[in-house]
Amino acid sequence: MAHYLDHAASTPLRPLALEAMMPFLTSQFGNPSGAHRLARDANKALDESREAMAAFLGAQPGEVVFTGGGTEADNMAVFGTLEARPGRALVPGRAVCSAVEHHAVLEPVESVGGSIVSVDATGRIELDALADALGPDVGLVSVMLANNETGVIQPLADVAALVRELAPNALLHTDAVQAFSWIDVASVSSVADLVSISAHKFGGTQGVGALVIRRSAKLSARTIGGGQERGRRSGTQNVAGIVAMAAAAADMVANRQDEITRISGLRDRLLDGILSSVPGSIETSPRSAKTANIAHLCFEDIESESLLFLLERSEVYASAAASCSSGAMEPSHVLAAMGIPRALGFGSLRLSLGYTTTEADIEAALHAIPLAVRQLRESAEAYRG
Repeated sequence: MAHYLDHAASTPLRPLALEAMMPFLTSQFGNPSGAHRLARDANKALDESREAMAAFLGAQPGEVVFTGGGTEADNMAVFGTLEARPGRALVPGRAVCSAVEHHAVLEPVESVGGSIVSVDATGRIELDALADALGPDVGLVSVMLANNETGVIQPLADVAALVRELAPNALLHTDAVQAFSWIDVASVSSVADLVSISAHKFGGTQGVGALVIRRSAKLSARTIGGGQERGRRSGTQNVAGIVAMAAAAADMVANRQDEITRISGLRDRLLDGILSSVPGSIETSPRSAKTANIAHLCFEDIESESLLFLLERSEVYASAAASCSSGAMEPSHVLAAMGIPRALGFGSLRLSLGYTTTEADIEAALHAIPLAVRQLRESAEAYRG
């Protein structure tokens, strides 16, 4: 039996989402940009999904732009803010982001010569350092709502206050991809001009996301040649995926508070069990500072890849860092930014829970992890001896 503890990488498709999207994969296949009945039906479904997502995100329907996922939404926020195109009265400016952003934000900011702001040992952005990085030349500030590796929640309201005071010309973007299932994004992200989400993090399909662009924010289009999404993201929309995303979001929001209570209890049980049974195990950030679903630890004297291999043999599925970094031989940039020693960072483990997680999954992990760590350490000791 598989014990899936990698929900931060991708979640199983919610049954209600599958049910909602099936007609658009079979009989209702019209292009929403067309004029005939099938096209009109598709466009109506698109409008209804946009209205639903706007309500869940605290936005107006016209502020929601559908994308091909969280990475595209993040890239659109960074490059769309800073890069002018013909006919657009945009003034490129300096970009600023935290050192623990997802690579979909971090790499674009680095590519335009932006400023990277340090975080403290818990992974929260250092506000004094942010203040030093701000100025009237800043065009974009991007600080994620919750980290995809550690689950640490950033003080977005405090960030927004500094941006408004010290960089009044800047737009504030928040990557809410990991936060949406566990935080009321509609209220918390109201201080942001731009908000990114990704459907497969809360039970929708992969390859679908959204970017909220407040009416006051002006972005250059990154994809042109069709005029869809009010000219902000050309290309025929993935109607089935968008409908599934709206259905998944509705199901998630309706059950969010109960799930937070249930999942945080399972997460705490998992962490307490590992910390008490595995010597040399370290919890990387306080539970009170992060989302309910992520248990992140580092183990002394082991390597993550070997640990994940042994866990997979026990059908416990987890990750060492962000899934797009799996297989990398370098410790996570997030852990490095938090000041975690390089040797310890090599032994990181992220166990992320979700709506399908059961007590049996937790029991399986609590059985498999101590055994795997012990086996790896004994093998290393025998090799050295």
